[in-house]
Amino acid sequence: MLWTKAFHIIFVISWMAALFYLPRLFVYHTMSEDDISRERFKIMERKLLRGIANPAMIGTFIFGIWTSWFLWDYYSTQVWYWCKIALVALMVVYHHACIVYFKQLRDDRCTKSHTFFRVFNELPVFLLFGIVILVVVKPF
Repeated sequence: MLWTKAFHIIFVISWMAALFYLPRLFVYHTMSEDDISRERFKIMERKLLRGIANPAMIGTFIFGIWTSWFLWDYYSTQVWYWCKIALVALMVVYHHACIVYFKQLRDDRCTKSHTFFRVFNELPVFLLFGIVILVVVKPF
């Protein structure tokens, strides 16, 4: 069980790092004024999304479900656990919003500004705070 928990944490950290950095790339992408820069950001965004963010999300789910399975009788009755699952679901929605924006930027049809992406970039911080507090403190 400790191995699955360790891998779950590693994948969560990787997923969060990607979700913090990808929208920051969107900020720089929308601020770029030349084609060479925009093409460079398209490559960086694609590699981050496909090479790190997507696999890390999948790994988070695999090892998270596996870890939960070990103590399912306990987890299934805990309110904090279900609240955490709800916040993780919002994280998945955020991840998929990043995919939508990635595709729009890739296809040169994104209408969002760098200011929008600066605010959008901060959203997963709130989810991370909530998830960590629920898991560590178990307030209910």
